[in-house]
Amino acid sequence: MPIICIDARHANGVLKMMPNKTDRHDARGLAQIVRTGWFKAAQIKSHDAYVNRAMLTAREALVGMRVKLEKEIRALLKTFGIMFGKQVGGFKRRAEEFIGGEPAVAPDLVPISEALIQAKRDFRARIAALDSRIRAVARQHATVRLLMTAPGAGPIT
Repeated sequence: MPIICIDARHANGVLKMMPNKTDRHDARGLAQIVRTGWFKAAQIKSHDAYVNRAMLTAREALVGMRVKLEKEIRALLKTFGIMFGKQVGGFKRRAEEFIGGEPAVAPDLVPISEALIQAKRDFRARIAALDSRIRAVARQHATVRLLMTAPGAGPIT
């Protein structure tokens, strides 16, 4: 017998019309839907599709954590009068200046900020590793390669 997954929203709409809602009546209603052929088949994604979605979700979570960590570092050091610029490369440059130089304002902050900045580097390394895996998967699919020809669309989008 072929296995067909039916659309849950469609089946729910049909079963809601039944006056007596029990498990037994729901089972009979589902059987009637299948017998009459009055259902929509649901699209089942492949295992690879779920793995790809998991990679993208994990990357999104890591990027969020990295951004939150960077904001925490900025807020912590701002309390002591150390400001980070918003320009490209400004955060890394200012962090290296603070750690490499003699922080006259708060020398006790050096180990704390070093630990946080090292954690940020680790996040960046993990994100880069996922990015390379995502690019490798994107190269294997002709549809994704075609979509990436559009300006602004990359392997992640």
